Amino acid sequence: MASRPTSIRNLSWAVVGDDGARRHVYRRAVDLFLKDGRIEAITPAGARPAEANEPAIDGSGLLALPGLVNIHSHPTTEPGYRGVREDHGVPEQQMTGLIERLQAFRLPEAGRAAAAEMSYAEMLRAGTTTACDVTVPFAGWLDTMVKSGMRFYAAPTFASARWGMDAPQTVTWLWDEAGGFAAFERARRVMDEAEAHNSGRLHAMVFPNQVDTVKPDLFAAARRLADETGRVFSTHIGQSVVEVREMIRRHNLTPIQWAAEQGLMKPGTVLAHCILLDDHPQIRWHTAKDLDLIAGSGAAVAHCPQPFARYGLAMDHVGRYRAKGVTVGLGTDCAPHNLVEEMRLAIVAGRLMSEDIASLDTGGAFEAATLGGARALGRDDIGILAPGARADIVLVDLAHPLMQPVRDPLRSFVFHAADRAVQTVLVGGEVVLQDGEPLTLDSAAAAERLAEAQAKMLRDTPGLDYAGRTAEQIAPLALPVR
Repeated sequence: MASRPTSIRNLSWAVVGDDGARRHVYRRAVDLFLKDGRIEAITPAGARPAEANEPAIDGSGLLALPGLVNIHSHPTTEPGYRGVREDHGVPEQQMTGLIERLQAFRLPEAGRAAAAEMSYAEMLRAGTTTACDVTVPFAGWLDTMVKSGMRFYAAPTFASARWGMDAPQTVTWLWDEAGGFAAFERARRVMDEAEAHNSGRLHAMVFPNQVDTVKPDLFAAARRLADETGRVFSTHIGQSVVEVREMIRRHNLTPIQWAAEQGLMKPGTVLAHCILLDDHPQIRWHTAKDLDLIAGSGAAVAHCPQPFARYGLAMDHVGRYRAKGVTVGLGTDCAPHNLVEEMRLAIVAGRLMSEDIASLDTGGAFEAATLGGARALGRDDIGILAPGARADIVLVDLAHPLMQPVRDPLRSFVFHAADRAVQTVLVGGEVVLQDGEPLTLDSAAAAERLAEAQAKMLRDTPGLDYAGRTAEQIAPLALPVR
């Protein structure tokens, strides 16, 4: 297969832009023509005669999709929690285990590059071509992004505080305002480095970490930086009952209302998670205006259903967000970094919460994973197959048993086959995944390094946990060992 094909011929199916409109439609029996990393033309199959020695991909029996856009993920840490976090929750904190995990389990830096390599490979296998990586920066982080061949928004985090615990029912905020501004300056340097990289595939996102761990003056500085540079601005908000109650205690305002009052929400803002609004069943605050504030501000929402569903929390009626005009994109947040599985869960959880099958359907979820993510990032050149768009293309094997019969290939892909049917991925017209495997990432070697790092993390747990517990006491194995 050509590493930089100029065409993909005889595609059986393709999901393409609708004659310049920002929406998807099916087309059958088409050719895609690529030039300078973009889509030059989409024509009926055979309409343009093949040139001699044309570097082409045979699209027979394949479905072409635009590359998926993951607008919120933590690839450099979350694989280290595999086997630890899936059943972990704290009843006194409405079952979220987030705060306890972060105080007790800390993946050493040596394992983070390995985690990133594994995660990026996983993303590619599931058809993601653009991702936002939210992390505390470390040596080699940007290099691993470039190595993958994907497009990335580097989001180096900073905060004025970190969470602590001294009992299951008690969360503390350990403040270090000077340290927060020092981390902000480091993040600024990393963002500049990403944008200066000659690959042209690295971008930057301004990311003060959580609405409850960042002081107003640091939030204001971050917002100014985003406005001055034109970068996307994001933060974690509305992700735990603990957070919402704390913000109400501090300000008598929900997190969304406080963010609106501070001028943080506007177009170019991505609200990460944003599940617990004032009228959510687990909050039921008296104001019932959070969703209107989001819609009126022009901010987008990064919906990551899987990590919350694990401990019994879901967005209350995702269709209501979309009906209000809120741009909803999808993210993976934690491992697995499989955006196809997030689409499926977003549909199912949306229907369960709303008791309405129309809350979200396959087309709507796919739109969120492509065009929704692109809009959230201020992009009109990704998330769509159309002339002039970036040649970020996913080729799906229609002969895979889980894609059969091929009545509606997108439904078969989202509900049945997922990453198992992804055959080839191109980014900017360059093949970066072939026969289901990334060409530049060694996830097997990375897995060995990550296993060593996880073992150290688990050994170190008693020295970090507020009660001196072992990893096995906090997160026991699924079955006893006899």
